Amino acid sequence: MSLHKDPELKSAVLNLSQKEKDKLLVRLIGKDKMLLKQLHYQLLENEYDLENRIEVLKRKLEKLFLDTNSKLSNEGIFSNYKTLNTILRQASGTINEHEKVTKDKFSAVESRLYILTEPYRLYPKLYEKSHLQAAEKLQKYIITRIKVTLNNVSGLHEDLQFDLQEAVNTVEQIKLSLERRENETF
Repeated sequence: MSLHKDPELKSAVLNLSQKEKDKLLVRLIGKDKMLLKQLHYQLLENEYDLENRIEVLKRKLEKLFLDTNSKLSNEGIFSNYKTLNTILRQASGTINEHEKVTKDKFSAVESRLYILTEPYRLYPKLYEKSHLQAAEKLQKYIITRIKVTLNNVSGLHEDLQFDLQEAVNTVEQIKLSLERRENETF
């Protein structure tokens, strides 16, 4: 049951003493890890901390792709498609968490562009046409992520869009290439 569906409960909670409300609030915050992170960021951190968070995010993503070199090769085999799909989803989750906590759209978009261009640079054969269903699944996921990311780019201020133009061009080329391959027949 949610509070807005029960006006009596809402009224009763609002009529509690400030001390009781504070106790309840602290208990509730402790049960929601994301809310805890958001509040920590909003209440205890500043612009310098945001810069640090962005650097930490970039290092995490770089490390994720560096670590993939031992798990992944530039060969069109099932395990490589599956592994890259898993890694991209993990990276996307890391970026999602960063964006939810900081509400910083630019660093999130910049990071998304990175996770879309870096594997293309490292593993171009995984972007080629393949009979494997895992390849198709990976490529559809990438196309979808590209569309969402390009939409997010268009929501940024034009000066910020300009800063990202090189990566945006690369991502658009990847998208066109994948869509062309999707329409090819063997």
